[in-house]
Amino acid sequence: MSDSPIVLVPGYWLGAWAWDEVAALLRDEGHQVTALTLPGLDAPDTDRSSITMQDHVDAIVDAVAAHDDPVVLVLHSGAGTSGYGATDRVPERIAAAVYLDTGPGTGPMDPEFSSDELPLPSWEELAEDPGNSLEGVSDEDLERFRSRAVPQPGGVVREAPELTNPARLDVPTTLVCTTYSSGEYQEAAAAGFPFLGGLNELRDVTYLDLPACHWSMWSHPQEVADVISTIARRGD
Repeated sequence: MSDSPIVLVPGYWLGAWAWDEVAALLRDEGHQVTALTLPGLDAPDTDRSSITMQDHVDAIVDAVAAHDDPVVLVLHSGAGTSGYGATDRVPERIAAAVYLDTGPGTGPMDPEFSSDELPLPSWEELAEDPGNSLEGVSDEDLERFRSRAVPQPGGVVREAPELTNPARLDVPTTLVCTTYSSGEYQEAAAAGFPFLGGLNELRDVTYLDLPACHWSMWSHPQEVADVISTIARRGD
């Protein structure tokens, strides 16, 4: 069986550039890799006022459908919610879903959010949330993050994905747990956190502990690439 193509989707404030190092490592291993910049995250001056969760789901579905073979869909952080929506739309086109320090979200990240966009918080604000840990990220990567970050579209923050297709429940899924352990993730899902809601319904979930910070594609790029490569070669 040939390797599955890989589609990399970054989380809040990030474009395809966030995956540059991991994508290069995967390509060096012979993988076919596509990294996405989701709608509204291309430039600071983009009008984000009308961008919706459905726009992000559609963009992921289009990237998946561009490949002839089913893909390994890798989702980081806030992209876990739109990515889960994409698995609902085209489950037959996804060989495996990989959630990097996130989960298959069934509800909005913040249903009360009312602004058109959510800017990248200060480092101090991020540090107050253990789930956004920057430990181990180099000064160079922090500078690049700050200089290239784009506000997250508000519609994506306050909206939930449409989930109607039970076939999504059989998509092989791996949760790569970095800032929290696999046990903590399972406890949070059982407690009803919406960004992990799919863990309570998916039928084929593997938990993998990779102690690192939230931005592990920068702090531990080789380890992240190795995990993705193994799953793509397995053809799960």
